[in-house]
Amino acid sequence: MRLSLLTIAAAITSAALLLGGCAATPEPEAAPASGESSGPIPEPADASADPSARLGWGPTVGELQQAQAIVAEMSSEQLAGQVIVGRYLGTDPNEVATMLREQHLAGISITNGNVVDEAQVRAMTAALTQASLDDGRTYPPVLGVDQEGGYVSHLRGIATEFPAFDAAGAAIEADGPSGREIVRRAAYATGLELRDLGFTWVFAPVADVTIGAADPTIGTRSASEDPAIAAKATAAAVRGFDAAGVVSTVKHFPGHGAATSDSHDTLPVLDSTLAEIEAHDLPPFEAAIAAHAPAVMLSHLDLTAIAPGVPASLAPAVYDLLRGDLGFEGVTITDSLGMGAVASSYKPAVAALNAGADLLLMPVDTVETHRVVTRAVDEGDIPRARIEEAAARIVALQLWQQRAAAQAPLPADPSVAAQDAAAALVAAGY
Repeated sequence: MRLSLLTIAAAITSAALLLGGCAATPEPEAAPASGESSGPIPEPADASADPSARLGWGPTVGELQQAQAIVAEMSSEQLAGQVIVGRYLGTDPNEVATMLREQHLAGISITNGNVVDEAQVRAMTAALTQASLDDGRTYPPVLGVDQEGGYVSHLRGIATEFPAFDAAGAAIEADGPSGREIVRRAAYATGLELRDLGFTWVFAPVADVTIGAADPTIGTRSASEDPAIAAKATAAAVRGFDAAGVVSTVKHFPGHGAATSDSHDTLPVLDSTLAEIEAHDLPPFEAAIAAHAPAVMLSHLDLTAIAPGVPASLAPAVYDLLRGDLGFEGVTITDSLGMGAVASSYKPAVAALNAGADLLLMPVDTVETHRVVTRAVDEGDIPRARIEEAAARIVALQLWQQRAAAQAPLPADPSVAAQDAAAALVAAGY
């Protein structure tokens, strides 16, 4: 398995270097499409840093060491909070901010059910940021949102509407280098607009390779049915988000596009062989890692060839595939732990952390999950070294985000460039 995966990774890395898909080697600026804002997109904040001090997923060695020192001083309650991105049912900024502060949460995932209008979104992200500061942190919280484009856009009516990610694949298929640049600009503009609204993370891009009509979950959220096209689109989007100073989240490892049932409702069984997963599903993730992806989201799939009977998000063998074979060193985050595929699992938060997850996304009951994880650390069911490792990666990434955002100033009105970028993507992709 290792030989075949490394062979694929080497091929994609070589292609990325030749085509400019890797952040360390900027691709030439293509002529802007009609209606698209001109001018170069800055490289990610650490692109000019001493390469020997950089990690392959964003932060520097120094930022990781700083993070390790911070989490070493945390209580078990603080550590438990630092590995949870909470779920909140409501729209009151003060109520959710209190939960973040009292449970020491890494952050909150904001969904369309939390959103009223632009002023309320800004008030919520400001209150959550202040709550993090009040909890004694000098780095930003994880304030994330599903803003993929298309129908998975939780800020509809507030942020610019982008087409679904299949437009990115179509743009690249129509005109490779120019298409990749249009995709990168779309991600960059999305990232700046999200930052302007107070967000630090985006749960995108989707790296899944759809199988078409038999795929009920991903569909147009995927860039393409062609793994090579999906790989180029995913890497371009990662580079754009990074340049905007927003943490991107490549999802849903090792690939949800071939599943024929919906993990929101049940645990899909994927009978693909390992060779089929390597060839069909892994290339976009390998391309994203080559482009310095900071975070990867784990799917809730029963992968019979890797970890039969266990959701991938709770399976050590799947994390070993991501880290050991693909070489990913950044933050691993579960898909929502409130989804039907895992909600009935025994202590899914504890199982996920022990399997290799760094960040737990949207458990069914945030406060109860914080209590369960705290107790597991105190009783040794989660080794303190494991949760410190997870929390340090998260803190290091937030230190990177803070620095990257400071080095990517926001324009006076980010929506102007976002509207241009959305129009360019529509024109190129459809």
